Amino acid sequence: MASVVRPKLKTSFKKSRTIAPLYTAGPVAITEDGTKLVTCVGTEAILTDIDAGKEICRFMGDTESITSLCITPSSSHLLLFTSSLSLRIYEVPSSSTPLNKPVRPARVVSRAHDAPVHVCKADPTSTYLSSGSADGVVKVWNILRGYVTHVFKGHGGVVSALAFNYPFDPSSVGREQKMQLVTASVDTRIRIFDLAAVAARAGGGSKPVAVLEGHVSVPRGLDVSPDGKWLVSGGRDSVVLIWDISPQESSAPRTKNGKGKAKETQLSPFLFKTIPVLERVEAVGLLRSDEDLAGAPSNAGKLRFYTGGEKGVVKIWDAQEGTVMFTLGQEQETVTEDQEEQRQIVDCLYIPATSTVASVHADQNILFHSLSTRALSRQLIGFNDEIIDATFLSPTLPLQAGPSRSNLTDTHLALATNSSLIRVYSNSSLDARLLSGHSEIVLCLDRGAGGRVLASGSKDHSARVWAPSHGNETDPDSVNTAVSDWRCVAVCEGHAESVGAVAMSRKAGDAGEDGDLRFMFTGSQDRTIKMWDLSSVPLTPDESGDAIKCKSLTTHKAHDKDINSLDVAPNDRLLVSGSQDRTAKVWQIEYVVTGSGASRGVRGELKLLGTCKGHKRGVWCARFGRTERVLATGSGDKTVKLWSLDDFTCVKTFEGHTNSVLRVDFVNAGMQLVSSASDGLVKLWNVREEECVVTMDNHEDKVWALAVSSDESIIVSGAADSVVTFWQDCTEEQEVEKETKRAEMVLKEQDFMNYLALHDYRNAIQLALAMEQPGRLSALFKNISAAPDATPSITGHAAVDEVLRTLAPADLARLLRYVRDWNATARTSGIAQRVLHAVLKLRAAEDISTAFSDDSALAAVEDSTGALVKKGAGSGATALKDWVEAMIPYTERHLTRMDRLLQESYVVDYMLGEMDDGMFGELDDESAFGSSMEVDKVIETTA
Repeated sequence: MASVVRPKLKTSFKKSRTIAPLYTAGPVAITEDGTKLVTCVGTEAILTDIDAGKEICRFMGDTESITSLCITPSSSHLLLFTSSLSLRIYEVPSSSTPLNKPVRPARVVSRAHDAPVHVCKADPTSTYLSSGSADGVVKVWNILRGYVTHVFKGHGGVVSALAFNYPFDPSSVGREQKMQLVTASVDTRIRIFDLAAVAARAGGGSKPVAVLEGHVSVPRGLDVSPDGKWLVSGGRDSVVLIWDISPQESSAPRTKNGKGKAKETQLSPFLFKTIPVLERVEAVGLLRSDEDLAGAPSNAGKLRFYTGGEKGVVKIWDAQEGTVMFTLGQEQETVTEDQEEQRQIVDCLYIPATSTVASVHADQNILFHSLSTRALSRQLIGFNDEIIDATFLSPTLPLQAGPSRSNLTDTHLALATNSSLIRVYSNSSLDARLLSGHSEIVLCLDRGAGGRVLASGSKDHSARVWAPSHGNETDPDSVNTAVSDWRCVAVCEGHAESVGAVAMSRKAGDAGEDGDLRFMFTGSQDRTIKMWDLSSVPLTPDESGDAIKCKSLTTHKAHDKDINSLDVAPNDRLLVSGSQDRTAKVWQIEYVVTGSGASRGVRGELKLLGTCKGHKRGVWCARFGRTERVLATGSGDKTVKLWSLDDFTCVKTFEGHTNSVLRVDFVNAGMQLVSSASDGLVKLWNVREEECVVTMDNHEDKVWALAVSSDESIIVSGAADSVVTFWQDCTEEQEVEKETKRAEMVLKEQDFMNYLALHDYRNAIQLALAMEQPGRLSALFKNISAAPDATPSITGHAAVDEVLRTLAPADLARLLRYVRDWNATARTSGIAQRVLHAVLKLRAAEDISTAFSDDSALAAVEDSTGALVKKGAGSGATALKDWVEAMIPYTERHLTRMDRLLQESYVVDYMLGEMDDGMFGELDDESAFGSSMEVDKVIETTA
């Protein structure tokens, strides 16, 4: 019988991906091609790649909140205004490669307005920027040069909307030189200004060429058609007005110098149509005339527009007929007042390049609606608040999935946050969906049927079971990016308090089973455990959409305090419950199915097998081992304990966390444990040695959520800082990298020995510096000085002198630091002084100063502790000063030692000369004097 091959221990994890706050509040902008998104997180603006779901860069702010921002149509510049009244202009990176450093502003106008700016808009040519402030002043800026070109005053309050009008006739050869700016303010009036008027230049002020009155509340959206004929405006008076602003021809008498009459064009806008929207409009815009709308023919003469408002849906309208063509999004019928406020749309962004309308909602969610399919193409969740629980899902995994379908496993991640809505994310992008059904905060999650169904427990005293509506119909090629719609298929009601723990059967849906769900357990603050029958719950929701009411099979009062955790053994025979009463209890599950068809009956019961006592604080988590009869618990006493299921005794205790252990799980066939705690750390433990091998740190608050993928290659941690981190197992990669480095080092060492044998000192010294091996370098200089070359040289060999004369700045700085280290020891001080003497003789002082001040050299140089030298202003001068201060004391000490040695040598000469009968031969004065001179010469050379 072949021996079982035990898996290798995991020793390294790297941060592969994070889901961090994307949008907290404020304005939002999208590039013209629809690939990049700019959002506000706190006081910073973030640029995100929409398709990849990765943060590209952050724009350095001024610690004040952002009141308005926009991107030029050319996607070259980002313009934003802050509460400090400053205008900051940034250059937008053209590539999608993430940047480590924040982008600094290319230009800052410290006091752009005298009041906060709430709206700004760039013109179609990306040349000018218009901004409207709360004091009713509108300014037009030259973006590249940063100066004001126009100032328009006279608005009766806060400027609420802006739009440029650059008419363009496709049939004409050139573009009309007519430039207009349309503004709206809280006085309900819409004003049209002529930007070509000379009187409006830089502070001169100008009157509008037309004032449109029709709204009775604040206009929140303005847009002008490309041909300059139509203006659409929508406001909080629940109507949309269509204006004809095309120039009208009229007959007028000429001046007295002229003759007869002639026709002239003048701007006389008139109201074309009033469309009641029946909701407060926060955003309105015109669609392209050739836009491909699903089920609607494209006609160049058609005028269609979109609106977004308090109902949280985007409506597409036919302007001529004044009717709704279709609605994007779902309008909920029964919602509370708070939910209605969170769901309403605060802004809409039209992306013609992708035929998409993006809606920004008050609950910090950004939805992308496709106009061609009338479906939700992408949803970005801006802020998750505290992450409470997480679990992997496999909505597209077939019931009889083999090893070849492993790419369909763990493709999505469900998150329970400080909200009644469950988040379901794609593991490869930021696309997500919200599952609504609970009326209170969701506290716990679990998966069943191999990740095909999801269970949730909430503060509303109920538990729900969710299933993907079209999971098995998804294209396998896009499985990692598409997020299925999940619907509630079962509701479990019966607890008297919040449901804080839920656990589903582990064997349902596995190979060899019929695929039906079996049972589920819920634990509550009412201190009871309920067992629910799920045998009649479908794995896919039916067309009616009605959820099944599940029946409770048994109820047990299990603990004296709140139940925090439940887990079912892999064989569905045991249940463990962890509680605030500092105990974990193990129960035997009895689940019996009798009969079939209409006479089918189900009986379930729990029997207490044992209690695990030993923790000094409440038990936050309890998990069964997947391969051995063991149980792991995490507690508020900062420890993880391993228990035997044979006698329920503690066999091992893991200590290392500095705060309560909140989650624990087994990995690597039970040979290792992973835990998360309130100290913000995730730790990986070796069970046999009871030691922590890896500590993963990317959180600043309690890590409540911990999930391990089926293949155990990814660990997901979610914390109260609203950050979700994906940790990728890189043990094999690191082993390969270490082996590669070791092989390279062996080859370098062999090359070093070959260079020495060939007397190729240049390559030998450079290689020793590159390998960062001062010992080999010291031995090389020692051997050269011990057997000097016949050619006159300072170091003992002319080739070595030439190497020191032409050494690169980075290598010279590293060599001088080695000299500093050698000089601190009497045994190697002679080598240090010889090399230093050669460097000072062969190199100019400017070379040494340059070597220390060169940033590239400093970045490559390490001090004796192995830490990189810090770069910054004045770092070169500081490094040189530190080096000199470290050299002088030891050099003075060596000089004093040599002086003392010289004095003692004279005493020896005197004693030898005074010995009786000249036992050692008489030394004449000249020889004695000559030997003394030689000692002096040696000392001088060494110093």
